[in-house]
Amino acid sequence: MGKFITLFNLLPKFHRVTLGVLTCSLLFIAVFLSNDNRQDQGDTPIQGEYALNTRYLVNIHDRNKSIIHDDQHNESTLLNDSNEALIQSPPDPIFTTAKPAIASPQYHAKAFTVKKGDTLAALFKRAGLTPKDVYDITLLPKARANLLKILPGEKISISKNDEGQFVQLQYPLDPINTLTINRNQMEYTESITSKKIEYGQSFASATIKTNFWNAGIDASLTPNQIMQLATLFGWDIDFALDLREGDHFSILYEKEFTEGRFLKNGHILAAEFVNQGERYTAIRYTDGQYYSEEGRSMRKDFLRSPVDFKYVSSRFNPKRLHPVTGQIKAHRGVDYVAAVGTPIKAAGKGRVIKASYNKYNGNYVFIKHNDTYTTKYLHLKKRKVKTGQTVKQGDIIGTLGATGRITGPHLHYEFIVNGVHRNPRTIDLPKSKPIAKQEKAQFLSLSKRVMATLEQNKQIQLAYRE
Repeated sequence: MGKFITLFNLLPKFHRVTLGVLTCSLLFIAVFLSNDNRQDQGDTPIQGEYALNTRYLVNIHDRNKSIIHDDQHNESTLLNDSNEALIQSPPDPIFTTAKPAIASPQYHAKAFTVKKGDTLAALFKRAGLTPKDVYDITLLPKARANLLKILPGEKISISKNDEGQFVQLQYPLDPINTLTINRNQMEYTESITSKKIEYGQSFASATIKTNFWNAGIDASLTPNQIMQLATLFGWDIDFALDLREGDHFSILYEKEFTEGRFLKNGHILAAEFVNQGERYTAIRYTDGQYYSEEGRSMRKDFLRSPVDFKYVSSRFNPKRLHPVTGQIKAHRGVDYVAAVGTPIKAAGKGRVIKASYNKYNGNYVFIKHNDTYTTKYLHLKKRKVKTGQTVKQGDIIGTLGATGRITGPHLHYEFIVNGVHRNPRTIDLPKSKPIAKQEKAQFLSLSKRVMATLEQNKQIQLAYRE
């Protein structure tokens, strides 16, 4: 070491200074690297782990990948002031608790069929519910109006939760509407839900061979449709006396569906009836009324016949021989024969001026329609109206019977014009108003369209039969 110092002193001053600086620099570097090595060996975490409360630099090029990785593991990603990603240490797995999934409540529904003699209480008892459930539900107005009138064969669906408590009731009121009652905690709610109705069209046609009823059945019409058709043309055609073999009719009518299932036949949309060579047409407009294809109303102010009868037993005859007394006495009305109890309808709108009984007329009803027209209905089994009551055309005023001085059940019907008895079967009945002028163009467009459809179906059916 002494020789090294002697040699160092012999060097020029510039060289001594330069050598000293280099020596100090090398010593500093050596010490620094030694400390860094010790730190690397003692503090570096195991791969995949991070030290607590320590931030780590992440290569900016891998930032997106790191963020996606962090999102998947619920780790938080931060950015420092240099826009470098700083990843915080993930939480210790020992203290991480996953939130349990919330299970949706389970309802158990079961359908119960109403048995003969069942009450709502009996059905609920069979379903395992309590009298309080019955009481609470019947406090609801819709439930009280419908569930207290349940009938044998009907079905009621009752749902309960896992604890066996009532949560829902469903009761089909008809094929379209369902009454639903829900219980939420201690609160009950009710609603009526309706299925969507879809409409289609169908066509039917027939020629009368024996009678109108059989022709309707041959055309696959329901009894209700046959009666609708008779009512529709009943203003102009006497279906008891005027029909002839070879008369024919065609109709276009609605069919109602829900969820692809047929419900029922709907309104007649258009109809054509040829009676003894005379053609009559009827088209349903948006106001619900029927008009001829030219726009004339199908409804008159009076029904031609106030009862659906089998035949006329005695016609209007001023010189008729009375069947009981044997004396000539004017028969100032028409006698219609039908089954006892057949409904009698008011021929037109008016006020009941007399509803009573005597030994000649039996039960009878007189209706004054206006200052010109009055109608009388005799020999009723029962009266359905009272003196002073206002009635509309078609209202049921009584039922056909055999009261008073008669030889058999029938309705004696009189039609009086300005105090004079007129034959109700031959008198020209006053017509109702035609389609309104402002609606005429729209109606004629509809008329042309539906009658063209009717004719097209007639031609298709004719071609099919040939």
